[in-house]
Amino acid sequence: MATEVKIPAMGESISSGILAAWHVKNGDYVQKDQVLYELETDKITSEGTAEVGGVITIQVEADEEVDVGQIIASIDESAVDTPAEKIANMPEADYAVVEAVDSIVTTDASVEAKADPVDTLSPAARKAAEETGVDTVNISGSGKDGRVMKSDIIDASKNSSSEETATSPILSPNPAKFVASVKPSPLQGGREIRKKMSPLRRKIAERLVAATQEAAMLTTFNEVDMSAVIKLRKENQDRFVERHGLKLGFMSFFTKAVTHALQAIPEVNARIEGNEVVTQQFYDIGVAVGTEKGLMVPVLRDCDQKGFAEIEGDIISYAKAARDGKIQMSDLEGGVFTISNGGIYGSMLSTPIINYPQPAILGLHNITERAVVINGEIVARPMMYLALSYDHRLIDGKEAVTFLVKVKEAIEDPARLLFGI
Repeated sequence: MATEVKIPAMGESISSGILAAWHVKNGDYVQKDQVLYELETDKITSEGTAEVGGVITIQVEADEEVDVGQIIASIDESAVDTPAEKIANMPEADYAVVEAVDSIVTTDASVEAKADPVDTLSPAARKAAEETGVDTVNISGSGKDGRVMKSDIIDASKNSSSEETATSPILSPNPAKFVASVKPSPLQGGREIRKKMSPLRRKIAERLVAATQEAAMLTTFNEVDMSAVIKLRKENQDRFVERHGLKLGFMSFFTKAVTHALQAIPEVNARIEGNEVVTQQFYDIGVAVGTEKGLMVPVLRDCDQKGFAEIEGDIISYAKAARDGKIQMSDLEGGVFTISNGGIYGSMLSTPIINYPQPAILGLHNITERAVVINGEIVARPMMYLALSYDHRLIDGKEAVTFLVKVKEAIEDPARLLFGI
């Protein structure tokens, strides 16, 4: 009995994805709930697990685009638990036993051909092919149902090594089969590497282009003295860690400062839908997280009701889930505003692109000691540039500048966050 492995439904807006990687090999014995593959969509990366235990037959190669509901493999539940890894580590004498078992014909070949597809390589042959580099595509096997055995691989390897040309088929000692030569080694040091865009990268590209085409974007800048926040963190870090089990970072200060500014300037906490302006009365802030697969923006919910420890915990949890490819679609939806911290990569200044249909995004940058004038004296202070990009169709310059000043004031005097002033 074979169980089909299908691409599961992942939400109404997702109809396809890229089969990014297989975590098992064709012919492996897999356990129930074992991770089989990794699937990339335009929103999330997820893993697929085995519903049953048995030998897997892979039907779709990695890097192929697949649709929801498509069959990508089958698992033979009646197969014996003899994984390829176990066979590969057997002594040479034991290979013969496995090959002999593979060779026994117990039923009519035509009947079996109409049942489930059979792997054309025995486990021992697969191991030998990996070691010798023999291309098995055109090898006619001597085993049951034309299955390629270890002896076939050895014959192919001997014959291919004696030929002058690496592209012509070679007649093996067994006249019933033809074997292909060793694959030529890939070209090293090429000038280009061509690779398909991942669904996530394509979606990021589409949204960025949409934001620049559909919104009237403008960016306003300011700078903030980080001295007060740095001092506050230093004085309370040990007690904070002892109490909450995590460190107090800069992002929680900016999240609370943005929430405070949104409450003070409600025009920034809105969005355009058709000919209507929708003013939001909740404060779900997106925090951009860089991953190997691309940029993701998990959303911190109800930031007006959370303390610093809860916000820090949410940021750490979402960042780990995003980088491990375990973020959920619901974690990425519904934000009203986004914070992007390019400073962790060393960015001095940038003009971030809004996360449309959100109306604005705050860009943070690196902290550097700069000479500033305070009370008529030149002093060195840890300074950070802030950049607020916003949709000018919805937000006027006055509101944008006032919003950014509110953020600046809250960071330079964190007590404002406690009293809401």
